[in-house]
Amino acid sequence: MTQAEERDHGGGLDAAIARFGGTRTGWLDLSTGINPLPYPVGAFSADAWTALPDKGAFARLEAAARSFWNVPDGAAVLAAPGASALIARIPSLLPAGQVQIEGPTYNEHAAGFQAQGWQVTDHAAPARVVVHPNNPDGRVWPDLDLDRALTVIDESFCDVIPDQSLIEAATKPGVLILKSFGKFWGLAGLRLGFVIGDPALIAKLRDTIGPWQVSGPALELGAQALEDSAWADATRTRLAEDTARLDALMSANGAEALGGTTLFRLYDVGDAQAWQDRLAERHIWSRIFPYSTRWLRLGLPHPDRWSQLEAAL
Repeated sequence: MTQAEERDHGGGLDAAIARFGGTRTGWLDLSTGINPLPYPVGAFSADAWTALPDKGAFARLEAAARSFWNVPDGAAVLAAPGASALIARIPSLLPAGQVQIEGPTYNEHAAGFQAQGWQVTDHAAPARVVVHPNNPDGRVWPDLDLDRALTVIDESFCDVIPDQSLIEAATKPGVLILKSFGKFWGLAGLRLGFVIGDPALIAKLRDTIGPWQVSGPALELGAQALEDSAWADATRTRLAEDTARLDALMSANGAEALGGTTLFRLYDVGDAQAWQDRLAERHIWSRIFPYSTRWLRLGLPHPDRWSQLEAAL
């Protein structure tokens, strides 16, 4: 299995602009699964910019994370500068061996393990990674064998379906659950992520990341957002409504919905490259995949930009 050979991602808008013209403000970027209506960013305290983050700021963020995700007693929580920083470091926690990663899925996990000398396989192995819900098809993993040296559960997109979170597994030895702040809250540029689970493994991660690993603004805004349950509830409702609208629009234009989440949708469009080019000519960027000629993935438009997609289709 070599799914990390080509590390494709959403984004890459600069390359699209170079090929199809236009400006960033005129493009509608639907190639990622980032909430298009992000959590509102207000003013920061002066200390957020000028002082080294103190223990109180980290404690507030951790308490907010424990409350929002219902973290069970006995599980450790570590904030980091983005989930990707954790994905790159986790493979170094154990001696290299075999890791089970069933594809297609988010390719940075396989890339991270392979960079540390691991062999990635589809078959049962002492370590396993699952993306829950999966990217790009939205598959969930309700029943997992957790009797392994290491189980990584990537819940970067699970905040839209909190009732299906596997957070109770965070007390199991060898289990690490990843949470992303950039997707559901729409603030990917803040670079904030979390790992929850086995205290012994998280202690090792803490040592590799070092002190002050999260910026003052990220600590302040992250805690504020995690404490705002009303915003989270309203956002889930809006995302579900917009997802239904996008599915109806794509279905009316001949696409077949294959799955996804309420932050991104996966469609069978027949000729994915032709669809991407046609949309790009109208300055809409989409996501296609090296392992499928038929799959097209779209994020949700900003509420003010639906007309651009509707006109393009």
